[in-house]
Amino acid sequence: MSTTLTSKGQVTIPKQIRDALNLTPGCAVDFAVNREGDVVIHKVGARSSRKPDIFESARGKADVKWRTDDLMALLRGED
Repeated sequence: MSTTLTSKGQVTIPKQIRDALNLTPGCAVDFAVNREGDVVIHKVGARSSRKPDIFESARGKADVKWRTDDLMALLRGED
């Protein structure tokens, strides 16, 4: 399995590896080089150990379909 290094030094972790380590977007990973010179990747921990996102609890909660004019009137304090 191989991948290509971008000009920014980034690579895509192949899906088979992501699945094996249960990596999801936002997961922290740690890289190390062993004695044989192989690069080893480890999942650092659960996402919950990271600083909580203050907006996470509000994401996807709005179920009101606002019309632009109505929303702008509300934000401007117009009656």
